[in-house]
Amino acid sequence: MQKYSTKQRRALLDYLKDHADETLTVDDISRALSSDGVSRSAIYRNLSALESNGAIKRVTRNGTKKIFYQFSGCDDCHGHLHLSCTKCGKTFHMDLAATETLAHDVLRESDFELDKGNTVLYGICSDCK
Repeated sequence: MQKYSTKQRRALLDYLKDHADETLTVDDISRALSSDGVSRSAIYRNLSALESNGAIKRVTRNGTKKIFYQFSGCDDCHGHLHLSCTKCGKTFHMDLAATETLAHDVLRESDFELDKGNTVLYGICSDCK
């Protein structure tokens, strides 16, 4: 991130932190922050900067060309696999013990080490079943 922090960047980052379990489009973010005076161009500019420093990640979903963004700077993300609902878009952290078991099994069976913080498993959440 750049060495300075603008009011618009703080508002964007606070919003993303408050919605860390969601993947959001620029339209979603713009609607939410328009009353705070955050312009669409500031959103794009700041998303780019925040993505460059790893505070957020860009997410795509099968079946859509939309780009989604999600806050990834929280400590809870590190070391956890992520579960993402293909219906509602909500993202969950997999239990740490289950994450470790799955990562260990993949390594043992395939000699492949998962990047746990960046791995997303897609399916349907309990609310959408």
